Amino acid sequence: MEFGLSSEQKDLVGVFREFGERTFTTEQVAQWCRDGGLPDAVVAEFAELYFSTLGQAEVDAFSNSVMNQTLILEELSRCAGATLPFQNELFNLQIMGGFAGRKTFSRILDDYRKTGRLMFSMGVSEPHAGSDTMNMRTNTQTIGGTIYLNGAKTYVNNGEYAPNILVAAIDKDAEQEKYPPLAFWLIPSNLQGITKMPIDKMGQKMLPFASVEFQNVELKPEYRLTGNDGGFRQLFHLLEFGRIFTCASSLGMAQAAMEDAISFAREREAFGTEIANFQQIAQLLTDMEVALTNMRSMLYRAVWAIEADQEDKRLAVSLCKRYIPKAATDVASAAMQILGGSGYTEGSRVSRIWEDCRGNQIAEGTDQIMVYISAPLIMDKYDK
Repeated sequence: MEFGLSSEQKDLVGVFREFGERTFTTEQVAQWCRDGGLPDAVVAEFAELYFSTLGQAEVDAFSNSVMNQTLILEELSRCAGATLPFQNELFNLQIMGGFAGRKTFSRILDDYRKTGRLMFSMGVSEPHAGSDTMNMRTNTQTIGGTIYLNGAKTYVNNGEYAPNILVAAIDKDAEQEKYPPLAFWLIPSNLQGITKMPIDKMGQKMLPFASVEFQNVELKPEYRLTGNDGGFRQLFHLLEFGRIFTCASSLGMAQAAMEDAISFAREREAFGTEIANFQQIAQLLTDMEVALTNMRSMLYRAVWAIEADQEDKRLAVSLCKRYIPKAATDVASAAMQILGGSGYTEGSRVSRIWEDCRGNQIAEGTDQIMVYISAPLIMDKYDK
């Protein structure tokens, strides 16, 4: 099985490497982390660059290979040494495209292409449920001819600022079959009964998250997304894209931590020699390189399984999400150890990478949830 990049993919990586290294300097990233987001000019340039890599037919259908998206996110995360909003935006567009009709989706996609800003945030996760999406309690119900939305969402990226919210909710007006009846609603974020509060998290500072509560919010029927049904089955399938993108970001940041550690080990001298010559430093670097090799192999193999529609694609993705963010956190931790005191500071890139990768062990399904998903698939695999 060949996972080497094609000449076209290498060119794609080169295009985004030039953009990333020019844009995400150490000083700029630090400032944008303090600001809690990227400037309009940066996101607009990303969108223009991203859509320029697509043919017109791909733009019309908003299709791009998962591998191309993975390579872009990996490379930009390496350049920045931080979690960027692009992985969430591409994932949110996957969710929107999976549930919305063509007219609605085209309007949103056109706006994103022009501005680099999504016109909506997305609320799926809930405070009491977390990775257990089927334990969702946010619901809609028709009372006296009016549809009401009640519940709460947490870790809603850009939830304070986006003009609309894409809300996943259980439809109490529908009959439950195997899965609870799930629907998505694209609603204005300024409706009466919506309360938004920022979340002051440890890392991923360029992604402003919020908790959002809905108390008897009156909805219009046209807010409901129609055109593509599937409920929880469709959502579970689309969540795999979010997990792949999270792993791509983790891998890119881990690569950046490795590069910082190598640079420091070459420059720093102790006891008359470069610290790279110390056996214990060499062992750390060797184990970090092993982890990076394994992460990249697992990620690319999982992407191949998705694109080739392999029977084991869901297992491949869950194993990736189980392994890669944790391995990336370990690589960042080892890099901090090599940098010593200078790595354990607020201004250190490797300390930011560690925080962001640690957060990715929770995002899009925790390490433990990946075991819950993987184990039955593994049992089924060996039964066969």
